Amino acid sequence: MLGSGGREHALSWKLAQSRLLSGPQDRLYAAPGNPGIAQHATCVELDARDHAAAIAFCEEHRIGLVVIGPEAPLVDGLADSLRGEGFSVFGPSKAAAQLEGSKGFTKDLCARAGIPTAGYIRTRSFGEAVEALAGFQPPYVLKADGLAAGKGVVIPETREEAVAALEDMFGGRFGAAGAEVVIEEFMRGEEASFFALTDGATILSFGCAQDHKRVGEGDTGPNTGGMGAYSPAPVLDAMARGEVLEKIIAPTVRTLANEGTPYSGVLFAGLMLTDQGPKLIEYNCRFGDPECQVLMTRLKSDLGELMLACADNRLGTCEPAKFASDTALTVVIAAKGYPDAPEKGGAIDLGSAEACGAKVFHAGTKRAEGGALVADGGRVLNVTATGRNVTEAQAAAYRAVDAISFPTGFCRRDIGWREVAREAEPTS
Repeated sequence: MLGSGGREHALSWKLAQSRLLSGPQDRLYAAPGNPGIAQHATCVELDARDHAAAIAFCEEHRIGLVVIGPEAPLVDGLADSLRGEGFSVFGPSKAAAQLEGSKGFTKDLCARAGIPTAGYIRTRSFGEAVEALAGFQPPYVLKADGLAAGKGVVIPETREEAVAALEDMFGGRFGAAGAEVVIEEFMRGEEASFFALTDGATILSFGCAQDHKRVGEGDTGPNTGGMGAYSPAPVLDAMARGEVLEKIIAPTVRTLANEGTPYSGVLFAGLMLTDQGPKLIEYNCRFGDPECQVLMTRLKSDLGELMLACADNRLGTCEPAKFASDTALTVVIAAKGYPDAPEKGGAIDLGSAEACGAKVFHAGTKRAEGGALVADGGRVLNVTATGRNVTEAQAAAYRAVDAISFPTGFCRRDIGWREVAREAEPTS
């Protein structure tokens, strides 16, 4: 398992339960891991940017499956390097990972494949972008083309704000990721996340969730990597899920295969549920974070076997993934100052959080000298609980949150608020 965040903790926790690790010699390694992942795996120091070192480790330890958690190593082509040496890898090739690595790549693919999405223009300079604004109505959607840790989207309300934001983006706010900016039509509706596993031919639906991207309650403030999520997302009903598979996921997989860049791994579609039906906002080439935490909490199937089948191009031999009917909800506890300048080093005491029935996934933690648990990132903990519906899961998650001592941390207190309000409505 490559990675060190809350997503990788959730994946490691579920992989540790796999039949692939049932033998006395079987072992799960994580690089670099974190204190939570260390409960389930042997953590090792390994730089995913050093492909030769990754290959050498896999050869020395006779690794049977490599799971690449974050997007950056995938976009960097680590899966290609490992596959080239004969290793089974869960995660797409460098070429296919451009679905996340380049917003413009994905928008152009949507245009070729007839996939419903927002109208757009790709721009490569500040002047070109300012001129292109004339073709759009406010609010404007401005996206850094490359990887920006989930924070590369700006939605200005006025043209003046849009011009200032473009100057900021082309001026280096997002580094190389902002060398090109995609300007999009603003879509109205409710957002949801849909997941599918594919080996480039077979597609297996893998659940849905709803994330909360803004840092503030009521979905206010700047975008973040995600402040909480719940699964399943009732707004994405069976009919809508079928439409997503038919009109968005399947054409994407088919087009990439036909163009010589078959996609293997998990496809994470960020969707806008509009009056015209689901439309694609963007793709991610890895599990969402924190959506992964609620998916893994509900997953009943063997994750390791599904991932290995996907990596070995035999997903068609697998049964559909099974999930518990209960709702899972996760609350992100972040460090003060997130998303701009999170304060590291704050002391954490998990107290009785897990005794409350919750699972606490570590996202940005480390052990200080003496073994104390401290914050070491922006998003620090993912407190995850279940219930018969969103209302019950939310209450259980916040009971666990309140059992944790983290004075320099904060969280939103309204994760799941839309669905809680809907569940409170009287039924006719």
